[in-house]
Amino acid sequence: MADTNTVGNPAGWESRGKPPTLFKRFTFERYGQTRDFLDALAALSEECGVHPQNINFAATYVNVTLEGRDGGELADSDFALAARIDALASGG
Repeated sequence: MADTNTVGNPAGWESRGKPPTLFKRFTFERYGQTRDFLDALAALSEECGVHPQNINFAATYVNVTLEGRDGGELADSDFALAARIDALASGG
């Protein structure tokens, strides 16, 4: 299902060039918080059926990159996932 973007960028997410992507770094005080966030992110991605293109992390941060399907435009589902990832990071 290739929907188009009618939502707009969630706060704090950077739009990046070609292919179109959204990027955000999430920071945490302790590794345990980072691990909990990664576990919750995995469950959320499975639930939504939308997965980040790239996740990289260290002890106290996680970088998340969302990319449109097959290098195409970002869709509403990508922006909705970004908003839900924000909610996870804020404990929601």
